Amino acid sequence: MAIVHGSKVKLFALNSNPDLAQEIAEYMGVSLADCTISRFSDGEINVNISETVRGHHVFVVQSTSAPVNEHYMELLIMIDALKRASARTINVIMPYYGYSRQDRKALARQPISAKLIADLLTVAGATRIISMDLHAAQIQGFFNIPIDNFEAAPIMVSYLKKKNLQDVVIVSPDHGGTTRARKFALNFGAPIAIIDKRRPQPNVAEVMNIIGDVKGKTCILVDDIVDTAGSASVASRALKKAGAKEVYLVATHPVLSGKAVERICASPITEFITTNSIKLPEHKICDKITQLSVAKVLGQGVLNIIDDKSVSVLFQYDPNQDY
Repeated sequence: MAIVHGSKVKLFALNSNPDLAQEIAEYMGVSLADCTISRFSDGEINVNISETVRGHHVFVVQSTSAPVNEHYMELLIMIDALKRASARTINVIMPYYGYSRQDRKALARQPISAKLIADLLTVAGATRIISMDLHAAQIQGFFNIPIDNFEAAPIMVSYLKKKNLQDVVIVSPDHGGTTRARKFALNFGAPIAIIDKRRPQPNVAEVMNIIGDVKGKTCILVDDIVDTAGSASVASRALKKAGAKEVYLVATHPVLSGKAVERICASPITEFITTNSIKLPEHKICDKITQLSVAKVLGQGVLNIIDDKSVSVLFQYDPNQDY
């Protein structure tokens, strides 16, 4: 049993990102609790928790990346098992929130899957969600339980500041990301530009115009998710065509579907700076991709939650902080 700041705490790792869970555990000074995820002969998921959780504050680490449906079912079954085992609180650490891009009805007769996921997690028995850089801030309103939306920007700003880049402009890849880019620019102390684009079909982007001065500038393209990397690739070429000196891509969640890695490697992007919110297999790693760890931020967030302290202090870049 781990006693953390006077509270009985257990931290579990499911199958999506055990390395991140181990890093969080090391930061907190605890060992990962023991559980086994197995499959029955017909493919159904079985969870076996090997130690008591009665009366404990339990934290479960599971990013819902590909295979997204399998990882969600693992998580839901684990939450149910913890609830039936009398855990005091069940806190889900889900750095990447799968289905977050289905946050509204963009067309007639479409589901709002992000809300459905919120309902499933709540009904299963989760008492708190800890996520990072949600695709849409309004997802927080889909829950009737506390949700903490952590930010990776301070980690990325700290990394980029060490490069001593000159004439920096923070670029939003579309109008919808302007708030994110503005917040990043505030931490970085730089102006912003906006790419005016349209999507003729899903995962296909066309640049219409660039709003702002990027000629001779070092552009930092800021997004939350890189999926197929089509938008990032098109945007980087448009920025270079407009006279940008260099283009850096910054995004919290490296989904990297299909030929995303090949697109990044073939693009004018100097470096893609992302996080370990999603575990990348070896074949999705190249010289242009740098993964920064979010373990310290999440680990400190967990400690603050246990101590009933504010977590918003972790959202701002602190030049004196070791990220």
